[in-house]
Amino acid sequence: MTIYQVDAFNNEIFKGNPAAVIPLNEWISDYLMQAIAEENNLSETVFFVKNEQSFDIKWFTPSCEIDLCGHATLAAAHIIYTELDFEEELIVFNSKSGNLTVKKNDDWYTLNFPSEEIEEIETPILLKQALNVSILKTYKGTWKLMVELEDETTVANLKPNFSLLSELESNGIAVTSKGDKVDFVSRFFAPKLGINEDPVTGSAHSLLIPFWAEKLNKTKLNAVQLSKRVGILKCTYLNNRVEMSGQASTYLKGKITL
Repeated sequence: MTIYQVDAFNNEIFKGNPAAVIPLNEWISDYLMQAIAEENNLSETVFFVKNEQSFDIKWFTPSCEIDLCGHATLAAAHIIYTELDFEEELIVFNSKSGNLTVKKNDDWYTLNFPSEEIEEIETPILLKQALNVSILKTYKGTWKLMVELEDETTVANLKPNFSLLSELESNGIAVTSKGDKVDFVSRFFAPKLGINEDPVTGSAHSLLIPFWAEKLNKTKLNAVQLSKRVGILKCTYLNNRVEMSGQASTYLKGKITL
């Protein structure tokens, strides 16, 4: 099998979020896909199979399959366009989260994902202990928590206790604030999924974009994920859908020998 590694949501290698991309002619077993993802030891390994005019897609962390991943979807689209001679304007992915589309415009890829509804909750004591900073509000999505913090400096300097975070019921925690030079900033932690900090998290923006669009009263927003590798996103709020645009760079191409 051919394997690619792509750095997504940045236009430079060694930045953005790395994902392994493995095109398949037909599906292999979930056991084998999980074993490959564990061996890759990246936050996501994405597999896809051509299905007439669309692509079926699956994502695996080193420890489990997940229902949605933004940066790995962008990475897959990048490989489809740059390595597999795909010439259509729009890629359609069939996934456990429904149909997802990616459109290419020069060197930017625009992902169209479903919005994620959130509700405000009382901040769990364990979360307060794990973050150890002042929390403005906490919200719950489908499987993620979103935590609003005071400012960008607080988000950037945050040093969470990952052991405590892994004890929370939610699989992922997005911390966010208004940005100094962009509309909003964020970081994302998922120790329960084997990822202490994810460099750039497209799926988290499915709830971050609606939140900040309403809060800032605008539908087009610029965002930065403040990980060490830095992710840059252009975002659009479309009510029940969101768009997030990013760039990508191919780091490697190789062969998996089994």
